[in-house]
Amino acid sequence: MKKRQIFTALIIFGLLSACSTSQKALLPTGEDTMQSIWNKAGSGAQLQVYRDNNNRQLDPVNYIGFKEQRDYTRTAENEIKNLFPKLPNPDLIMYVYPHLSASGEPMPIPGYSTVIPFYSRVQYAQPGERTRGL
Repeated sequence: MKKRQIFTALIIFGLLSACSTSQKALLPTGEDTMQSIWNKAGSGAQLQVYRDNNNRQLDPVNYIGFKEQRDYTRTAENEIKNLFPKLPNPDLIMYVYPHLSASGEPMPIPGYSTVIPFYSRVQYAQPGERTRGL
């Protein structure tokens, strides 16, 4: 019973202390604009040292170009393709011969090719489901 009372007291104390910070301590007050607040904070010595030193130089020995990094970088597209690969959906390619339209005044329609997938929508494999050899 005592442990429960201590735990409850700690929870109540935590909730009450979280609300004890004043707005004036957290937020700047006065007529300052965001630009002036930024300039005041950005005038510190550390920021000026960082700006003065050229910290953006690339080490030519250890630099790896974008093309080399692309294959080893995790992106949303790579993750989706790896987790949910598309199942094969064969296409039926049809050629429609030139013909006249069936409207009130017959108009010539040139021949064209069209692709019709066998399945009405794309199907995806579940994570870990075997897709090779299909």
